[in-house]
Amino acid sequence: MSQEPTRVLLVDDDKDLLQLIAMRLSAAGYAVTAVESGEAALTSLAVSRPHVVVTDLRMQGMDGMRLFDAIHRQAPSLPVIILTAHGTIPEAVAATRRGVFGFLTKPFDSKLLLETVSDALRLSSAPRGEGEDWRSGIITRSSAMEDLLAQAQRVAASDASVCIFGASGTGKELLARAIHRSSRRARKPFVAVNCGAIPEGLLESELFGHRKGSFTGATQDRQGLFQAAQGGTLFLDEVGDMPLALQVKLLRALEDRVVRPVGSNETIPIDVRIISATHRRLEERIASGEFREDLYYRLNVVKLTVPALAERREDVPLLARHFLERLAQRYGRPRLAFSREALELLVSAPWPGNVRQLLNVVEQSVALSATEVIPASLVSQALDAGDSVLTPLDEARRAFERDYLIRILKITAGNVTHAARLAGRNRTEFYRLLERHALEPAVFKRSANAEV
Repeated sequence: MSQEPTRVLLVDDDKDLLQLIAMRLSAAGYAVTAVESGEAALTSLAVSRPHVVVTDLRMQGMDGMRLFDAIHRQAPSLPVIILTAHGTIPEAVAATRRGVFGFLTKPFDSKLLLETVSDALRLSSAPRGEGEDWRSGIITRSSAMEDLLAQAQRVAASDASVCIFGASGTGKELLARAIHRSSRRARKPFVAVNCGAIPEGLLESELFGHRKGSFTGATQDRQGLFQAAQGGTLFLDEVGDMPLALQVKLLRALEDRVVRPVGSNETIPIDVRIISATHRRLEERIASGEFREDLYYRLNVVKLTVPALAERREDVPLLARHFLERLAQRYGRPRLAFSREALELLVSAPWPGNVRQLLNVVEQSVALSATEVIPASLVSQALDAGDSVLTPLDEARRAFERDYLIRILKITAGNVTHAARLAGRNRTEFYRLLERHALEPAVFKRSANAEV
């Protein structure tokens, strides 16, 4: 698989300078998106996540520092480089303390700019070049998911323990496998265990192994999962459900980097990276005495949170079509497709069960459909939720209005007529909303065409 181009978002309200910098960056091999305002930059970010942002400091409307603050509320790991003709030492110091990666004065030195962009990519990202194989199986066009994947790839380069939080069915194990594939341990085993699905009496043996005769039924020595994952990654799913007594033994194993099989007096050295996951709020379980605080800090060196499917509705059509294609092959019905109304119903559903529930709904719809076009009635039956629709736009809080519009424009690929119908507004009203939030439908059309 070929290496994807490095994407740079360039922001400057000086058209001539914008074009000049874009030419320099393009000549260096970067894929450049050039926009003339901070508001347009945020729209572009919602459509496609770049690898680095280069912005002017002094601009009409939203200036560079306000843009930086807005970016880092959404994507704290995205490096931002600021250019200014008004740079001072105090401004530069203040900017870098707030997290700006670089602060360069204009007229800019082309070589220095390219070096700064290169340094930002090198220091803020994991090594690139393996293509997208490491994240295979994760279907998304959501900016929130793309930022999560960027953080995951970055942490994969280290050996830090990772704890993945998220509701059931969001794909925590998929993310754990992606981190493993992007790490130096990729050629070694990835071993997963659900800590909540195995009885306490068996979980210790499952993790650490046992010696013959150590308990009834132990007819031979058995290697534990720590040893099975030697050199690789051990994924502790639903670690929040692990019994307290076993938490003590797990903590000791992580601190001493050895395991002791049940019934043995000998310890075995281990070299294993730990990735854990839970749908529970571990802080609450610590407060109630059900989870050890010292183990929490050992596991939660890096915290990643997978957004719920309802928080990334733009992914619903992608995932639904992906599942439909896969299931259509299994059922021998390659012409299956969702009706437009059925797809709209899928987008509007609340999805308490997240991606796992979406797969279940698609499979049930495929199994029951008597026609090649799956109707909305079957989807509604599978959802068992006739009232599951998006909140009307005029009832939504103004703070969420922009996000609402972005999601609808993504779902409809910038088709204003379709988007306005989904939002329950006529075209005139809808255009007025778009203008209020500086959203250009054409940006979403270009993004959709680029993905085809």
